[in-house]
Amino acid sequence: MELRHLRYFLAVAEELHFARAAERLHIDQSPLSRAIKELEEELGASLFVRTTRSTQLTRAGRLFQEHVPRVFAAMEQARDSVRSAASGFHGQLRIALSDGITPSRLPALLAQCREEDPEVEVRLFEVPLIQQIKGLHDELYDAGFSMAEDAGDGIVVTPAWDDELMVAVPARHPLLAFKKVPLEEVLRYPLTLGDPAVCEGHARQIDRFIRKLQQEPLIAQRVATFDVMMALVSAGLALGLAGEAHIASSREQGVVARRLAGKPPMLTTYLLRRDAKPSEELARFIERLAFIDSADNLGVIEKSPTTR
Repeated sequence: MELRHLRYFLAVAEELHFARAAERLHIDQSPLSRAIKELEEELGASLFVRTTRSTQLTRAGRLFQEHVPRVFAAMEQARDSVRSAASGFHGQLRIALSDGITPSRLPALLAQCREEDPEVEVRLFEVPLIQQIKGLHDELYDAGFSMAEDAGDGIVVTPAWDDELMVAVPARHPLLAFKKVPLEEVLRYPLTLGDPAVCEGHARQIDRFIRKLQQEPLIAQRVATFDVMMALVSAGLALGLAGEAHIASSREQGVVARRLAGKPPMLTTYLLRRDAKPSEELARFIERLAFIDSADNLGVIEKSPTTR
């Protein structure tokens, strides 16, 4: 089995059309069909069902499709490790980021890593949560951050930091009459919220908070990024619910952050890692994370102002 077999398989599996896959790979259809046949013979299973009208994956093909991307990810990781060593680094930390995590502690954490462990290269990977969990199991990542509190067996999930949930309000909106906005007032207006398919953990925490009132929210749009959320708020099309750090980092004009009335609701970001003894580099990373969180709780780390 050669890497070209795997590349060809993925192209056909994604296109479900041999002619389009051949065009995408810049090869003729004949060598593509021959390579797929060679792959099926080596695996001893049919990967596709072809008719005059369609091409579909078999059950074996679907299972194979789940595993092949990991091969390429492992190769990429190996290449990165070699390049890291060639650049003079003596270690590497591979950190996955998923789920629309709040960025409040991350910059300080990375800066401290660079200052105290300059010989260790820290690489960040923005991936969907399911890919992060698979990558942790397959040792493609050393640790990850997510807003999902459950990652299944074999993964240790611990709270990393909290960020206050606030409402992003367009300038000159009636809610600005409130210094702290009651949630029931927020739910009177259209909302833009994170898409659960992209930021599952963040959406789940927001949904759990909203459901406390047992009042159905009016959701104007689900978005994949907080930049789009803030753009919709700035345009006056909806209110946004997001962490303090996300709103503070917005570059959109005309977005005002307001705290919610009552006990400040918090969004939790979690650290995920394999249920195994961490490497020395990861152990030091976890220690720094605990220090930064405790220092912030004591007011040592200055927060960016968000209320206006």
